[in-house]
Amino acid sequence: MMISSRVRLVRLTSALALVLASAMTGSSALALSDIKDVTPPSAEGKSVPTDPGPGEEPEILEDSIPVIPDPDPLVKPQGSDETESLEPPGPPAEVIYDIEKAPEPVRRMRKLIMEAAATGDISKLKPLMNPGPDQTIVPLQEPEQDPIDALKAISGDSDGMEVLAILLDILSTGFVQLDKGTADEAYVWPYFAGKSLGLLTPQEKVELLRIVTAGDVTEMQEYGNYNFFRIGITPDGRWKFLTVGD
Repeated sequence: MMISSRVRLVRLTSALALVLASAMTGSSALALSDIKDVTPPSAEGKSVPTDPGPGEEPEILEDSIPVIPDPDPLVKPQGSDETESLEPPGPPAEVIYDIEKAPEPVRRMRKLIMEAAATGDISKLKPLMNPGPDQTIVPLQEPEQDPIDALKAISGDSDGMEVLAILLDILSTGFVQLDKGTADEAYVWPYFAGKSLGLLTPQEKVELLRIVTAGDVTEMQEYGNYNFFRIGITPDGRWKFLTVGD
């Protein structure tokens, strides 16, 4: 029977400890040649412990020595059940480029937003924002604050022209249909809002870089999500939100 190096090390350590103990109590020290070989015979079947003779130490059996299990590998192999997936569950949303595949109310609202943005006058957006309880959600808007003032506040210029340019850019990309069949269903631009950045093709990465900088992309990849501006339009043609973030 093969004896592991770990078992041999434990036996040798035990034997040396006995020699040191004997020397400290005044007994004659045993030479290494006098130490009884405790390796069990390679016989078929299990070793049977025998009573020690005069001056002999008890025989140490392999089965009585606890064996420390080998640690698990630090890096989990690909395909392991414990390997966490970095991708969101479920298939990614379908990316749609053909605007004719969207309902007519959605197409109409998209066109109106783009026409208003192209004027360079951000106030032209206000009639499209559904005043009242269903008013379009915009970033960082305080209670009772005018949505146009809120958009100007986040723009890089005081007139809100940067926001208008962003609207034109993102509405020129493909889109996705999110939360289909629920009260939150919306057609969302750009499609990066519904697709993991880790799944983007080289062509799609170029499209993303038309909206944000390379530094922005690097930061997004750290979090795994697109976190820039996005627009949502409901199936019945209501401009639901203009948000920024995850």
